Amino acid sequence: MENSFFVDSQKLSAAALEKKHRLENDPSCRTDHMKYMEGMEIIESDICEKVMSQVKAYDYTQYTARDVLAALEHETCTMEDFKALLSPAAEPYLERMAQRARTETGKHFGNTVYLFTPLYIANYCENYCVYCGFNCYNDIRRMKLNMEQIDKEMKVIADSGMEEILILTGESRSKSSVEYIGEACKLARKYFRMVGLEIYPVNTDEYRYLHECGADYVTVFQETYDTDKYETLHLLGHKRVWPYRFDAQERALRGGMRGVAFSALLGLSDFRKDALASALHVYYLQRKYPHAEMSLSCPRLRPIINNDKINPLDVHETQLCQVLCAYRIFLPFVGITVSSRESESFRNGIVKIAATKISAGVSTGIGDHESKYTGKESDSAEGDEQFEISDDRSFDKMYQDMSQEGLQPVLNDYLYV
Repeated sequence: MENSFFVDSQKLSAAALEKKHRLENDPSCRTDHMKYMEGMEIIESDICEKVMSQVKAYDYTQYTARDVLAALEHETCTMEDFKALLSPAAEPYLERMAQRARTETGKHFGNTVYLFTPLYIANYCENYCVYCGFNCYNDIRRMKLNMEQIDKEMKVIADSGMEEILILTGESRSKSSVEYIGEACKLARKYFRMVGLEIYPVNTDEYRYLHECGADYVTVFQETYDTDKYETLHLLGHKRVWPYRFDAQERALRGGMRGVAFSALLGLSDFRKDALASALHVYYLQRKYPHAEMSLSCPRLRPIINNDKINPLDVHETQLCQVLCAYRIFLPFVGITVSSRESESFRNGIVKIAATKISAGVSTGIGDHESKYTGKESDSAEGDEQFEISDDRSFDKMYQDMSQEGLQPVLNDYLYV
């Protein structure tokens, strides 16, 4: 078992700064973002072609109020209906969309809301994604927990009552190997009934290994489905390869994972097209792998360390609500997660309408759960956070708030026998 421990603050050399400058200003210095790197598995699949052909043809300005009203009248939401519900023409009908979404949510999920918490075990990264606080050129406090520290963090979280955990790392194979992540999954099985992963994309056999170690599901953010915009945002590292990232969920399912989750980071590009692509990614995979559990997240950009290069396309709360309601109407059986990036008031409202899962007791830093959960000063160093959260409620407070809102908090709905 790997038991190494890292804490450092990265100071860039003159050569590194020069390379960073060239990557930012000279596209010819960058590798082809559509070309697979050595060791990346290529799978035969038509999902990407189906999704991207629909997105390319999507002109949301052509939809009218009549299209939106017709979509809301239909018992089953077609793909064309969904496109209308994402369009600007649907904005005046948000209340009716919310009523329909609430009906669909109640029909398939009742009044339940699922609670989980993320655990970042490392923040080393080998990618240069210009909008991310973990990117390899950011001068932040880097840290990787060893197994003893991971066990301690997990015990603190489990003692709070949480039964589902999402394990996250920065995207660095050299610091956070598949074997290291696998050992963390084995530890998580001691404490939690549900174990999720949000790590760098890997090959099918590696997903199979992680599933055997105890992982139930995999979350991958495509960030944006706009390949041209993606190229300007991901300048270095394995994450730069857009198609390998796109196929990650399908490789995970082929590797035996029970479920997969999808997301675009709204604000990086045209949010309506990214929302369409995310939902269609689920739609087509759901038909190809009908046994799998699938879910959608809908995060917006949040402030991060050392980032003055992104001027995100503003996505307002009403527009976010529109996307979430459209998701629920189009994909009534799919789980929808709203993260702590959003405000307490927004999350309290949206779980009554469309969302079915929320995080609680969240930290996006490394090694700080003891101090945040118990109030005790940690005896180990802590790594910097990936981004600032908005809703910092504890697990207990979230559980109480959901109960008071008339919802039934659920900690786990799956038992191994």
